Amino acid sequence: MSNDIWLKGVFEDVQKDLHHDLYRASRGVEHAPTKGDIHEGSWIDVLRDYLPKRYGVDKAIIIDSKGNKSDQIDIVIFDPQYTPMLLIQQSHKYIPAEAVYAVFECKPTISKEYLEYAGNKASSVRNLIRTSVPIATASGTLPPKTPHTIICGILAARCDWVEGVKSKSFDNNLPTTANSLLDIGCSLEGGTFVSESSGLDKHQSNNNLMYFLFNLLAKLQTLGTVAAIDWKAYANILRED
Repeated sequence: MSNDIWLKGVFEDVQKDLHHDLYRASRGVEHAPTKGDIHEGSWIDVLRDYLPKRYGVDKAIIIDSKGNKSDQIDIVIFDPQYTPMLLIQQSHKYIPAEAVYAVFECKPTISKEYLEYAGNKASSVRNLIRTSVPIATASGTLPPKTPHTIICGILAARCDWVEGVKSKSFDNNLPTTANSLLDIGCSLEGGTFVSESSGLDKHQSNNNLMYFLFNLLAKLQTLGTVAAIDWKAYANILRED
């Protein structure tokens, strides 16, 4: 057996394991919120396993220095080193907008309804204000870094259309406005899509999951490190004028 065939087989097994977890949640749990938590937890476990440890992965609400907040986000990929969570209150975790690399919605299927829903969640994050301050280094002070565009996407086990992400209906319902744009997504059964400067890359195989993960890693790689947060701006929220 050649090395590439062996590697493809190993990656296929990873996808089968995740698919089994999601299928078991759908079949064995009747309570919708609990089922959703299991779906999100399964995807979070995969991302934590395959992303470098410099990235934090969790369910959270994202906030900014003006007191604005996003909707509850199923999966947030964030910088845990320089911009940690600001608050953990009961089951809710709050992450500053400056720390966020990417956000994802986890749904049972990719559909017209869920694509619109994920696009709205993306807007609720991208509309937040992000600060940036100069960074002191051994070589001198670097100017404030322009905050990157936050990666947004959707994750699911299935896809509503027989042709999956290659369906025209998928194209027609994929959000495309600046704030609601979905950059990347994966349906284990329906395929992976990746927004590139050259257009929309679509992939369908028994390795949809790993194709998604490798492309996500590539996108994260281009972002570098998040901008340095202006902590004084957050402190100003507490001022009593």
